[in-house]
Amino acid sequence: MARFVLDFELGGFEHISDPGGQVWSVFGVTAQPSYAFVNDSGEITRQVGALPDEDFLAIIEELTQN
Repeated sequence: MARFVLDFELGGFEHISDPGGQVWSVFGVTAQPSYAFVNDSGEITRQVGALPDEDFLAIIEELTQN
C-alpha cells in the first residue's frame, strides 16, 4: 500500500489499511473512493465517489467552524 501511495502521489492525506473491512463497516463505506466525515456530535456523513478539492475544503470548513 505504501508503494502505491508513493507511485501515484497520493500522500496528501492519511491512508489506512483495512484488510478485514472493519473500518469500512463502521463508517458504512461500500465503494472506493469514499470519504467519511464525523461532526462534533458524532454524526457520520459519507461521500462516495470523487470529491473535488473545493468540495472537500468546503466540508472541512463547515465541520471546523465551531
